[in-house]
Amino acid sequence: MLEQYRTVRSPGSREVVIRKSRFIGHVMPVDNEEEAMQFIEDIKKQHRNATHNCSAYMIGERDEIQRQSDDGEPSGTAGKPILEVIRNQQVKNVAIVVTRYFGGIMLGAGGLIRAYADGAVLALEAGEVITRVLRREIFVQIDYTWLGKVENELRAKGTKTGETSFTDTVTLLCLPRNDEGDAFVAWITDLTQGQALVTEGRRLYFSEGE
Repeated sequence: MLEQYRTVRSPGSREVVIRKSRFIGHVMPVDNEEEAMQFIEDIKKQHRNATHNCSAYMIGERDEIQRQSDDGEPSGTAGKPILEVIRNQQVKNVAIVVTRYFGGIMLGAGGLIRAYADGAVLALEAGEVITRVLRREIFVQIDYTWLGKVENELRAKGTKTGETSFTDTVTLLCLPRNDEGDAFVAWITDLTQGQALVTEGRRLYFSEGE
């Protein structure tokens, strides 16, 4: 798993008019190719009267899946520039469709490339590019006498935390970055003089700042 990666927070769309043609950029975060293909089909149904619905998507930790479609525009003038925007913005697990309603003025190959690239950029802006950070669940079970000190030290350290469970003991869910997990376990063990019961859970992605 990647320690972090860039993607979009949510679906979004934004429109621009270029020489009387409407270009609408749509974006969707996707986890697999099936989701990407379904998103593209949904946009095509939504804009069935459009002149073109050109698309591209990139999926996988190492960008293993990359697809593009000119959807009837001259070869290389639509799908490729959309995919290039995805690459240049260094985002992954996203699908973009740029819808065009032809306004009667020919743009030429260069104009089309710029227009579809602009549509893709607008789509990413609408979806809000974020960084997803891999974090490790670490459960720290302590006696109540340690609670104040541990909570204060966690705040001072800036450690992200989740829910706290109260039974006959207290269990705090700590969420350090995955690459800092081992150091965190050593730190919490030293802080509690070895009296904390520390167990590890899943590795999960969180948006930076969450």
